[in-house]
Amino acid sequence: MRVLLVGAGGVGTAITRIAARRSFFDEMVVADYDLSRAEAAVAALSDTEGRFRAEHVDASDQAAVTALLMRHGCDVLLNATDPRFVMPLFRAALAAGATYLDMAMSLSRPHPERPYEECGVMLGDTQFAQAADWEKAGALALVGMGVEPGLSDVFARYAADELFDEIEEIGIRDGANLTVDGYEFAPSFSIWTTIEECLNPPVVYEADRGWFTTAPFSEPEVFDFPEGIGPVECVNVEHEEVLLVPRWIDARRVTFKYGLGEEFIQTLRTLHLLGLDRTDPVTVPSATGPVGVSPRDVVAACLPDPATLGERMHGKTCAGTWVRGTKDGAPREVYLYHVVDNQWSMAEYGSQAVVWQTAVNPVVALELLATGAWTGSGVLGPEAFPARPFLDLLNAYGSPWGMREQ
Repeated sequence: MRVLLVGAGGVGTAITRIAARRSFFDEMVVADYDLSRAEAAVAALSDTEGRFRAEHVDASDQAAVTALLMRHGCDVLLNATDPRFVMPLFRAALAAGATYLDMAMSLSRPHPERPYEECGVMLGDTQFAQAADWEKAGALALVGMGVEPGLSDVFARYAADELFDEIEEIGIRDGANLTVDGYEFAPSFSIWTTIEECLNPPVVYEADRGWFTTAPFSEPEVFDFPEGIGPVECVNVEHEEVLLVPRWIDARRVTFKYGLGEEFIQTLRTLHLLGLDRTDPVTVPSATGPVGVSPRDVVAACLPDPATLGERMHGKTCAGTWVRGTKDGAPREVYLYHVVDNQWSMAEYGSQAVVWQTAVNPVVALELLATGAWTGSGVLGPEAFPARPFLDLLNAYGSPWGMREQ
């Protein structure tokens, strides 16, 4: 297997560090718009076999990405960029006849008249619209294969196959007790992506109603997270699992709730009130004359790079899937989860907990594809594959998952 990894930020760099310990691939080309970032990611590895190399690429340039895939004979494109670049990379992989993996899907657009009641363009709609092209080509696009979405969807598949006869509700619940020394506000993941998913209308699925939307931060609940994290207030947030799970798993209701905290929510609301969450450029003066800048890009530039916060971070992050239903005629309720301690991930890999937890899952998926344990064609989510091989391999990577009866 020859892999083109596009994006050498925090998650991309963590991917290289995890993959370097595995033998399932022959080469990984690490490409970024900033060549120095790709070079730094490769230089940090003990790559005595020469399996990694750095390249420059503009992720928005479909033709350039296709050419890079073909020049290196890569049969897989792993997208570690933010969701703005999903579609050019997705199309480039198909054009080059390569398998495609991402950790976030094509962007949504709210309903123009009823954004908090009806769905507009949903996450992943643009990719699923091209599923027939991938099937015709006999090629695979594995979408939403990070931690959330990704591992959370694998948990949902495992619950449906092995733990329940009927499922009433699948609810993704994400929480942490992470703190960052020296910062009043320092998100542990891309603020660009965080703004996108937190301020868009959250989507809920119900079997008798289909997909519909609510207001941001709706339906707050306190969820008790395991391994010492404890109770965290969680709210509805737009996320891919709600769009993926019902395509393959029979559940009466699917939700996603994120433990943000009141201070974080108020900061996001303020950004929205001031228009600083916008992505369309505004004109501002500069020393060389008027320039167009995206307010959201300015916010991101003013905040610390999440990948650099590991030494200042303390605590744990938890991703998991809560499932309620029946087994053998009796009610059952479980929480399947994966916890990463920042102290462990920094000591073991030099990557902070949130980016490492996101990065490990696509590497596990790549290995399953390389060995033939996972196969398929078309545009598929993690739910379309057997869960047990993934969960067993995740344990073998030294990062076990857990299950708690509720």
